Amino acid sequence: MLNGLTAYLDSIKARDPAPHSRWEVILYPGLWALGFHRVAHWLYRGDLYFLARLINHIGRFFTAIDIHPGAVIGSNFFIDHGFVVIGETAEIGDDVTIYQQVTLGGTNPTGGEPGKRHPTIGNGVIIGSGAQVLGPIHVGSRARIGANAVVTKDVPEGATMVGIPARSTLVSAENSAGHFLPYGTPCSEMFDPATQKLEILQCEVERLRAQIAALAAERQAPPAARKGKERDRA
Repeated sequence: MLNGLTAYLDSIKARDPAPHSRWEVILYPGLWALGFHRVAHWLYRGDLYFLARLINHIGRFFTAIDIHPGAVIGSNFFIDHGFVVIGETAEIGDDVTIYQQVTLGGTNPTGGEPGKRHPTIGNGVIIGSGAQVLGPIHVGSRARIGANAVVTKDVPEGATMVGIPARSTLVSAENSAGHFLPYGTPCSEMFDPATQKLEILQCEVERLRAQIAALAAERQAPPAARKGKERDRA
């Protein structure tokens, strides 16, 4: 049991550069939320629904992470930071990483499997912060969901999804599976976490350049044109 816990802590440490030791990882709310869920799920499978819900609510109170007792979760599951919601019929594979404010939510199951309202997540999937994965859909193994993406359709294996509604950026499965690709995709489609701040600054610079160009063009316009624009604004 101790070896299993050590291996789990090491798997988290390999995906998160922040902790300096396993002791820090033990304090992570995602680890405690998963621990509460393991107990709640065991009770749920034994038809002890009230006790399962009680454990679920205690875990949510302490961690701000809501995992329904019915959700099925594989090994080495990692929630970074927290504020995550996982629905009753969600199924999560091994080595899945989820960042803050993610929802694995339900939709009307009319067009899906009876009783299945929440997504199935394959092995090695990474879901960026703020993403919403909704309905009885399947997210293929090693897929990557960008930050704030809204996914309502099946995701192919190894795909990288961004946007609302989410679309594939056509990143090959070989590139996606080569190494761990953390976080979401704030700017470029192949976001490198080592250049996160630079990517964000580049986005901001491009936005400011566009605003400056628009103001310069307006100043260079003939007086009559400027007066016309002012009238239009009025």
